[in-house]
Amino acid sequence: MVRAVAALHGFPGVSGVVNFEQSSPNATTNISYEINATTPNSLRGFHIHQYGITDGCLSSGSHYNPFNQTHGLSNSTRRHMGDLGNVRVDSGGYAKGYMLDDLVKLYGETSVLGRTIVIHEGTDDLGRSNSSECKTTGNAGGRAACGMIAYTELKQI
Repeated sequence: MVRAVAALHGFPGVSGVVNFEQSSPNATTNISYEINATTPNSLRGFHIHQYGITDGCLSSGSHYNPFNQTHGLSNSTRRHMGDLGNVRVDSGGYAKGYMLDDLVKLYGETSVLGRTIVIHEGTDDLGRSNSSECKTTGNAGGRAACGMIAYTELKQI
């Protein structure tokens, strides 16, 4: 069992925590999140980026894409590994939920440990628009907050 966490920080008042848990190398990863002070009644792009944070959210690079795919739906196998879709923000500016993901790994050479999770300012188009950024960023806009993904617990299986 591997557990990891990322504490999100960014724009004033935007914060949160994202937890990751994977029971074995081939198991589905459970990703849960609680994010405060994002734009009320919105969908916000949610991605794992390639690098850890060295100098703010912009230093995290592009979406994590070890298999050289195009940007796409979070439930597709043909997507950036880091494409997690959108989180739904309620009327109070709060997003809370979880997702299960078969591509995101906490084990092995494609592990997301040490990489960055980002909540974006805009809505991810999931690779379905006609814009030039559709297949690379999903047009999710700037980076409202980010946090580096780090171990919280490692247990032998």
